[in-house]
Amino acid sequence: MLEVRNLQTTFTTEDGVVNAVNGISYSLQRGEALGIVGESGCGKSVGVLSLMRLIPEPPGKIVAGEVLFQGRDVLGMSMNDLRALRGNQIAMIFQDPLSSLNPVLTIGKQISETVLLHTDRNREQARRHAIDLLNIVGIPDAKNRLDDYPHQFSGGMRQRVMIAMALSCDPLLLIADEPTTALDVTTQAQIVDLVMRLRKELEMAVIWITHDLGVVAGCVDKVIVMYAGQIVESAPIREFYSNPRHPYSIGLLGSLPKLDSASRQKLNSIQGLPPNLIDMPDRCPFLDRCKYRIRDCGMKSPPLRNIGSDHEIACWVDVGG
Repeated sequence: MLEVRNLQTTFTTEDGVVNAVNGISYSLQRGEALGIVGESGCGKSVGVLSLMRLIPEPPGKIVAGEVLFQGRDVLGMSMNDLRALRGNQIAMIFQDPLSSLNPVLTIGKQISETVLLHTDRNREQARRHAIDLLNIVGIPDAKNRLDDYPHQFSGGMRQRVMIAMALSCDPLLLIADEPTTALDVTTQAQIVDLVMRLRKELEMAVIWITHDLGVVAGCVDKVIVMYAGQIVESAPIREFYSNPRHPYSIGLLGSLPKLDSASRQKLNSIQGLPPNLIDMPDRCPFLDRCKYRIRDCGMKSPPLRNIGSDHEIACWVDVGG
C-alpha cells in the first residue's frame, strides 16, 4: 500500500544544510502496523511529515526519493490531489493535541469540517457522524460534549478527539506521531489500546512513531530503528526483541529497566552524543559511540543488508552474527 524509496530531506540553516533524513526506504501492507523508533532528532517525525509533504519549504526541502501510496506518486501530486489524500486516505495524529486543535472552534465544528470536505454528507449528517466518532473513541456524554472547546477537555480526552478527527473519513493509513508523549502512563495505555482496537476493526495500516520501545512492543508487526536520519535496523517485532543485531539497537534495549525485581543490574547507557547532521562524512554515523567498530566503519557508511527472516541491519560487523 505504501512504499518509500530513498527519501531524503534537508533543512537550510545559518550554520549549513542539516541532513535530517538520509535515504530511508520501507514498505507497508494494508492492515499492517509499523513502529519507527529512535532518540529525539533522529528523523522519525521529519520522515513521515515528508511523505505527507508537510515539511515547510523553505527551510525544508525533499531533495530526493519516491513515496508511492497505492501506486500513486505522492511527491509529484498537485496540491488539489494532495488535499484530497490528506485526512481522507492518510490521516495523522500529532504529538500535542492542544496545539493541533483550533482553540476558538468547538470540537464538533472541527470534526465536521473534515467530514464535509472529504465526503458527501450534509451538515446534519456530519454532526451525527461526529457524535458517533466521539462515542467510538470513548468520550463520555458525546452528544453534549460536541459543542465544547479544546480547553474544556483533559490531555487524554483531547488526544481521543484527535483520533476521532483522524478516523472521520475511514483512512487506509493512520500515522501516530508520538501521540502518548505528554500523557500519564495509564492514559498512554488507554490510547495505545484504542488505536490498536480501531486498527483491527477498520483494517487500516498504522505507522507508530515513538522513542519509547515499551510502547511499540505489543502494538506493531515490525519495527524500524532510526539513527542520524538513517535506518540502522528493520525487523519483525518479535525478532527485534529476541535478536537485536545493530549495536545501537542493542544499546537501546539494554537501557530499558527490567521487570525482574530480583535483578540488581545497573541500566546500560549509550556513551557519547549523536553526530552533527550538517555536512556528515561518508562513514557509519554510529562510529564514535560504538564499541564494536572496525576499520571499515570509518571508511564508508554501511548499507542496509538482509541477514535473514526479513531482518535488515546497516552495520559492517553484525554483532549477533
